[in-house]
Amino acid sequence: MRHLLKRIPILFAMAAAVALIGWKVDAEPNRTTMPELAGLVHYTTVRRGEVTEHIMTTKEAIQAVKNGQPVPAGTHFALVDYRDGKVYRIFVMEKGLGWGDDYDEDRRTGDWQFQWFKPDGSVNMAENTARCQSCHSSRADEDFLYTLDDLKAFEGGGH
Repeated sequence: MRHLLKRIPILFAMAAAVALIGWKVDAEPNRTTMPELAGLVHYTTVRRGEVTEHIMTTKEAIQAVKNGQPVPAGTHFALVDYRDGKVYRIFVMEKGLGWGDDYDEDRRTGDWQFQWFKPDGSVNMAENTARCQSCHSSRADEDFLYTLDDLKAFEGGGH
């Protein structure tokens, strides 16, 4: 019994470490896929300090927005995050018919799902996709996009 009592602090510390690890929120598997970037249209660039973000989507999405229609299912939006002139990571939003049903109503962003990818195209599981959903949920009136006005104003490759 005495031997067991000496181990309780160690067991407690291990349980606490496991609990803390459980609180760390990372990416989760979902339906979002890495698009072929060469097939997307670069419609705007955002600069945030040393970070340059090229934002891209399909010609069909640009045309739909210009025609006052919703972005079609099957559409990818990609934000390519450049740092020091190199691709650092890629954020992808993908819309799929009924994909919003994969989440509880309080977390749903229409039929959009989000994922971060490494420069090699593999999923970056160290990124927090729930944070992306939370932020984009404030843009429900603009199909969950921050760059809807840029799409409407874009003059090249989308018509």
